[in-house]
Amino acid sequence: MSPYGKGLRPLSIATVAVLAGAFALGAFWAPKAEQGDVQRIFYLHVPLAIVALGGFVAGGIFALQHLRTRDRSYDLKSYVAIHMSLILAVGALVTGSIWAKGEWGVWWLWDEPTLVAFFIVFLLYATYQPLRFSIEDPERQARYASVFAVVAGTFVPLNFAAVRTGVEQTHPRTLTAGGMPAEVWITLLLALAGMTLLFVTLWKYEMASKHVRFQIKALRRRLTGEAGPVGGRSAAPKVTA
Repeated sequence: MSPYGKGLRPLSIATVAVLAGAFALGAFWAPKAEQGDVQRIFYLHVPLAIVALGGFVAGGIFALQHLRTRDRSYDLKSYVAIHMSLILAVGALVTGSIWAKGEWGVWWLWDEPTLVAFFIVFLLYATYQPLRFSIEDPERQARYASVFAVVAGTFVPLNFAAVRTGVEQTHPRTLTAGGMPAEVWITLLLALAGMTLLFVTLWKYEMASKHVRFQIKALRRRLTGEAGPVGGRSAAPKVTA
């Protein structure tokens, strides 16, 4: 059994319960904003964006560990974290566009630094997989991907720190906005907790899947008499999409 499969059932149940509770509070308990019900997508959009960015940084931390230790399991953890974050980032872009259309009447504003900064980060990480899978050698693939993840992970907070210190434009400063009712903060924090749980759950599911796939490949090598991995370092499969 994969070590990443332990506790997945209670974690999945907790994820569904927390997200369902957060969205129920957002729909029926949190006060309606001036923009109307379209503003309630805020409780989905903001957690998606925050957790996606946090996942990118986590991918960089795992990659740094891989470069330090040469343990390929950290490379796999980094890959899965970035993969999950890209999916959440797409969700953040889609929900943000829906919110923008309802509030501003347009799907996108190119002169809004926060929107453009997030889109730049998304495009940066969208090149991660093509770069990674353009390299055939597993060791070089893992090493180059880790260097990319570390550099890009450092860029994420620097990029947004620069935006946050700039002139505020149309996009609201959510976490530093004053005067938000307690109901809004409680619902937002619960939704953020639920989205974090969702990220961890999906990350563990994919890690468990890839771990089992690696075990099956190792068993096939034994049955066919092929040589297995050698060396003292922890071995992991060549990451495939």
